[in-house]
Amino acid sequence: MTSMSPITNRVAFVVKGYPRLSESFIAQEIAALEQRGLDILIVSLRHPTDPAIHPIHAEVRATVLYLPEYLYQEPLRVIRAWSNARRSPNYEATRNMWREDLRRDRSANRVRRFGQAMVLGYELMGKVRHLHAHFLHTPASVARYASNLMGIPWSCSAHAKDIWTTPMWEKRQKLDECAWMTTCTRANVSHLHEIAANHDIIKLNYHGLDLQRFPLPDHPRPPRDGRHPRDPVIILSVGRAVDKKGYEDLLRALHKLPPTREWQFVHIGDGDLLPALKHLGRELGIESRIRWLGALPQQEVLDWYRRADIFALACRVSADGDRDGLPNVLLEALSQRLAVLSTNVSGIPELIDQGQHGVMVSERDIDALSRALDRLIGDPDLRLRLGEAGSIRVHEKFSLDTHINGIAARFGLQTASAA
Repeated sequence: MTSMSPITNRVAFVVKGYPRLSESFIAQEIAALEQRGLDILIVSLRHPTDPAIHPIHAEVRATVLYLPEYLYQEPLRVIRAWSNARRSPNYEATRNMWREDLRRDRSANRVRRFGQAMVLGYELMGKVRHLHAHFLHTPASVARYASNLMGIPWSCSAHAKDIWTTPMWEKRQKLDECAWMTTCTRANVSHLHEIAANHDIIKLNYHGLDLQRFPLPDHPRPPRDGRHPRDPVIILSVGRAVDKKGYEDLLRALHKLPPTREWQFVHIGDGDLLPALKHLGRELGIESRIRWLGALPQQEVLDWYRRADIFALACRVSADGDRDGLPNVLLEALSQRLAVLSTNVSGIPELIDQGQHGVMVSERDIDALSRALDRLIGDPDLRLRLGEAGSIRVHEKFSLDTHINGIAARFGLQTASAA
């Protein structure tokens, strides 16, 4: 690789799509790094599809460069970039790198990644000093090819699905070539350490929660106990309707609750499995107790955290290995003194000590999930104690201010304590 002298301090953040309601943690990180002085350009591989944005998206100052989502949609832009890339001294090595990857992964997606990387390299050459990918799969591939073409370093923040569904050969390759990598759970760190030749490049960096956006509620929750039809216990869940969130298990657990329990289940989020889940609710005969609200902006989600009595997320490992890391919605719920019920998957035990900050059961254990729900529904004092302890846990160990310093230092910025 031929190196070039950086003539700018700007860093390009390569993301799959921006803005996205389900990835507010990325916008939160960008805004916090901007406040510490980092000059950021967002490079998005896809255009936005969500009908709304969170307030944090409006506060991000960085401009967004949208690469061709599909190469055939912007042929002149791609051809111009390819023509320019061919004159680069790094082109042949980068093309050979990509061809070797294509031999192992003969997919249209792999071709698209290389085309997007050429456009990125052509349009940003000399305009950024570093590429940082959010997610180890597609964004990291584009950043890797573009980095090699441009002669500048790249780094990565790895999270959940991107770690567990990326082939082993590709993870090893990227770990060998990136300048550094952060990931958001100790479970992820342990897995990546099994693959990486150099453990020093991998650092634990929880997302953390911007507690200014999630202030403590100023009213106590009513002591609902599931006995009054006109005042049911509200069970809330926030998450995409995908297999790893375990919503099928949660609905079946709700179905197993004693018929005398009065409850209402509220789901916030979109996702491909929503039609199937709604059908399951009808099949189980509990559809009248369920509200499907779809994706909502952050303020409306916060309002529901404060209205609910229990937060439930039945995470599980999918057949393809996909799983959550440490879902941000658990931090958000706990910040509002909301009692949390989840499973002991991946990084969740790093947040919740069983019976102290919340309740955890084994993944896919529908009977245990139902028993835990029944206990929480009928015991408002227990919910109060767990919610208070969980809130203290988030404020002491999982605030954004604590954890943003780690990644800020990686970009050569002063930490807040040193400024």
